[in-house]
Amino acid sequence: MLTRNEGFENLTAGYLFPEVAKRRREYQQVHPDAKIISLGIGNTTEPITPHIAKAMSDYIQKLTTKEGYSGYGDEQGLSALRKKIAEVLYKDMATEDEVFISDGAKCDIARIQTLFGRNSKIAVQDPAYPVYVDGSVIVGAAGKASPDGGYEGVTYLPCTAENDFFPDLSVIKPDTLIYFCSPNNPTGVASTREQLAKLVDYALKNGCIIIYDSAYYSFIRNASLPRTIYEIPGARKCAIEINSFSKLAGFTGIRLGWSVVPSELTYSDGVSVKQDWNRVMTTLFNGASNIAQQGGLAALDDEGIKETTALVNYYLDNAKLMQKTLTSSNFSGAGVKVYYTGDSPYLWVYFPGWKSWDIFDKILNECNVVTTPGSGFGPSGEGYVRFSCFGHRSDVEEACRRLQGLKL
Repeated sequence: MLTRNEGFENLTAGYLFPEVAKRRREYQQVHPDAKIISLGIGNTTEPITPHIAKAMSDYIQKLTTKEGYSGYGDEQGLSALRKKIAEVLYKDMATEDEVFISDGAKCDIARIQTLFGRNSKIAVQDPAYPVYVDGSVIVGAAGKASPDGGYEGVTYLPCTAENDFFPDLSVIKPDTLIYFCSPNNPTGVASTREQLAKLVDYALKNGCIIIYDSAYYSFIRNASLPRTIYEIPGARKCAIEINSFSKLAGFTGIRLGWSVVPSELTYSDGVSVKQDWNRVMTTLFNGASNIAQQGGLAALDDEGIKETTALVNYYLDNAKLMQKTLTSSNFSGAGVKVYYTGDSPYLWVYFPGWKSWDIFDKILNECNVVTTPGSGFGPSGEGYVRFSCFGHRSDVEEACRRLQGLKL
């Protein structure tokens, strides 16, 4: 009999978000009449905007004709979309042939480890999006769970209120793969130009490669904050950027993302990383949906940009409502601290004296509101809860009313 991949044996409890969903289901079964409102998982809720929807609908109608039907497309993505992303989002910072279209940022992050293999060293922000670590454990680049809640072989980079949520880079060993997210999921913090310059400089000096997750770039409203790592000089020699239409255009279920792998990025032996990524995308992937890609094209033209900007602003207004509630006297009087900059869809909230899963259960039981426990994002997330601003306005307003009654 074949043996099991030991990476799966090393994984601890189930992936964070299915566990949140499981607890919600169990609560609903016991309380069938409860109207549960989710402020947990980062799943968009508002309809696809008209211009973008029409572009996909029109394309579907073309597929019903002999002249308009299309089968497989290029695995790397439609040339028109790759070009559009390079021109609109990166301008002089990336070229069409460096852009690769995919079925989403999470999928790209999971596939990226195939470039570096099980012997690569891993460093992650702590707290961090779980797939960075879990994906590394599965491929064998990280080992068994350790008593402190982390995994062997992973260098954790605590991002806490004490260090303004930017880590001490000096603990990263040379030749390490650094997973970095800005605006960060879950803390919501967008790194400054100066901070990212330090990160790039460290990577260049120590032979590291940065996997830069920029899936929430469209929420940045502070013009002084970088929207891409390639705004930082030298980043093209040390960084791969991963991005997504999920939060930009509400494509969480439609599935569309992209990665940028600069031509200058090489391994230690001088071989092109882009060359291997092209092989991954053409061998382990068969291309994003042509229908979704038509929606992506529409999202990046003038009308689409107007619609997506309005959509993101809607969610940011939700976040402001939640911030007002969570900083009210009921919470501040109990020592609750809310970390939110206005440039992210997430509020990172500290509940002193509480374990993350305990306060998750309390909020679910008393308010029928689902959040995400911070400890699920890494050891430094303990005591925190992540609130997501994705939701219908009426649900967010109702959740805020309920939260005001939370007994702390």
